[in-house]
Amino acid sequence: MAGIFKSLLGKKEEVVDTEAMATEEGAPQVAKAEPLHVTDETFEEVVLKAMVPVMVDFWAPWCGPCRMVAPIVEDLARAYDGKAVIAKINTDENIQIAGKLGIMGIPTLILFKNGQEVDRVVGFAQRRTLEEKLNAVLD
Repeated sequence: MAGIFKSLLGKKEEVVDTEAMATEEGAPQVAKAEPLHVTDETFEEVVLKAMVPVMVDFWAPWCGPCRMVAPIVEDLARAYDGKAVIAKINTDENIQIAGKLGIMGIPTLILFKNGQEVDRVVGFAQRRTLEEKLNAVLD
């Protein structure tokens, strides 16, 4: 539950070196994947230069539908870990990218592949819909 509140408030998640962590038996522990929190400054590097498809959730803390889609976005980050990047950008704090991409309503989820927008969903969407769109851009 704490992870949901952290992502809703746009706080950066702590980066954990999972290779350095080990259980008592010596097997590495795997941290759960979380959506990456991007900013106007990191958007190009994290999203446009990514080697895998990227789904970006444009959201704001006061947005009810954004809070409804947040757990789905977090689940997708875990389910597609290693296959796609799932990211979030707070439009209240990062207005340049939102303006450049013509974000008119939130939540807006945009899929990028090879640095280009390939699909867009405006408003709340069911997990199945977002999975279908992600699967369509995976090679």
